[in-house]
Amino acid sequence: QVHLVESGGGLVQPGGSLRLSCAASGINFRLYAMDWYRQAPGKERELVATITSDKNTNYPDSVKGRFTISRDDATDTVYLQMTNLKPEDTAVYSCYANPNLGWLSDAWGQGTQVTVSS
Repeated sequence: QVHLVESGGGLVQPGGSLRLSCAASGINFRLYAMDWYRQAPGKERELVATITSDKNTNYPDSVKGRFTISRDDATDTVYLQMTNLKPEDTAVYSCYANPNLGWLSDAWGQGTQVTVSS
């Protein structure tokens, strides 16, 4: 059974930093690209970072230069380092396991709240 568990969310002041973690179990981690999404109240879910199995990364302009996604295939964990946080980054952040092969199941974590406020 696929299981993703996020941690590291919390309250931070504008300009501050947080690092989110997402630990995976029940999957062959190397066969998955990993994504971080966020959803703020009243807004659509937004993809904020992607890392492929080959560790290629991609970000939308809204977070480029401030967010960094990384993965540790030895521990089946993906990270999201967030710096220079802004109030508009406030959202529930969730990780998503995106399989490279069609017959593999995808999976979502339960989400972790990030609040940027003074």
